Amino acid sequence: MSGRRDALRAALGDIVVLTEPAAVEPYRRDRALDPGAGVPLAVVLPETTAQVQAVMRWASEHGVPVTPRGAGTGLSGGATAIEGGIVLGTERMRAVRIDVDTRMAVVQPGLLNAEVKAAAAAAGLWYPPDPASFEICSIGGNAATNAGGLCCVKYGVTADYVLGAEVVLADGRAVVLGGPRLKDVAGLSMLKLFVGSEGTLGVITELTLRLLPAPPPARTVVAWFDGTERAAAAVFAIASRIRPSMLEYMDRISVNAVEDVLHMGLRRDAAALVVARSDDQHPGGAEIAVMLRAFADHGATEAFEADPAAGERFAQARRMAIPAVERLGPLLMEDVGVPLPLLADLVKGVEAIAAERGVAIAFIAHAGDGNTHPLIVHDPADPDLTERARLAYGEVMDLAIRLGGTITGEHGVGRLKRPWLAGQIGDDLLGISREVKRALDPGGILNPGVIFAAEVPDAPGEPAVPGAQ
Repeated sequence: MSGRRDALRAALGDIVVLTEPAAVEPYRRDRALDPGAGVPLAVVLPETTAQVQAVMRWASEHGVPVTPRGAGTGLSGGATAIEGGIVLGTERMRAVRIDVDTRMAVVQPGLLNAEVKAAAAAAGLWYPPDPASFEICSIGGNAATNAGGLCCVKYGVTADYVLGAEVVLADGRAVVLGGPRLKDVAGLSMLKLFVGSEGTLGVITELTLRLLPAPPPARTVVAWFDGTERAAAAVFAIASRIRPSMLEYMDRISVNAVEDVLHMGLRRDAAALVVARSDDQHPGGAEIAVMLRAFADHGATEAFEADPAAGERFAQARRMAIPAVERLGPLLMEDVGVPLPLLADLVKGVEAIAAERGVAIAFIAHAGDGNTHPLIVHDPADPDLTERARLAYGEVMDLAIRLGGTITGEHGVGRLKRPWLAGQIGDDLLGISREVKRALDPGGILNPGVIFAAEVPDAPGEPAVPGAQ
């Protein structure tokens, strides 16, 4: 392997290439901690599109698989290193330019979501998509997975703000998709094809993003419930009447986990917490009234409008939920979504799975758009518990599919959810997707094993994922 590393270094010149085991180790896995991660030939850290092209040309010529990687915060194994492959990290690609006149940003993929927000805010503008991990996740990774977040119930997901992208294909060609235009229907919508493709079709090297005027101040309403189904019914009552700027849900396990960390006086005995926001400028606060009425009608034990400082604390509590629950033990993280009228059915079904399998499942949700995150706690040192958690992981996705939902609302299929993809979209559509993949990446070198089965000759076998047969 050392000879191939030397050849790679020689071909790439000044591009940073990491090969020492200690330097490579942090790049082998994303936050999903896929146990099937391999040891790559090298980690390559380009700074320009031309350098990414050089990497892909070399990889294509030598048939070496490439794993594109942003900040490594992905939750579905989408940035898992391949044995003997290349990890192409975009962390050094950090240019940003804000055009105030057109309300657009042109950014490289290595910027964090929070840095894009900050650059926009400095110009009096706003970039809305806000994953809970916005402070640590990259904008390139957001585009690769079509990330969502807390405000998406009103303002939409990443794809709604990507106007253009520069993408390097498997053979090293760089193509420009879309551009700084608000309306453009010339040809097939290739841009939308690449947003959410999880690095399987090309490497994003630049994004043109739509920005909005700064949002008006938001008002926050908080409600506590002694029944989870009542909380879910209240969420639907709100979302079916208005478009709140946030509508989030936490169950007892997640509330207690957050309280253990933040010590902010959350109610440990409650079955569910709902945090809702409105940036409606109606002088009478019409949306606030709708929220409070829905909470009262569905049996909230307490509901109130929080002052601005308290509202921020409750929003932070929701953002803290996943890292707080992680303190209880390693997680199998779900990302299932259902049509809003069936949210209560999903909540009830997940609770039944947790009881039947004897596992703890913390349930948090971007409830206003039906996107939920059941978090299954397990212990790798306990084989029986881990097996029950693995079975529950698959059963939650099976449940979402039966309810007409999705196995992933914003995290991506990655490697961990791939066994369930055909069950949602069907064999015909999966076959068409594979044809698109083969057309753009005939050698199968881009992120093999993500979304699709591994397609690279001599690549390692199927990854060890929860529920894989």
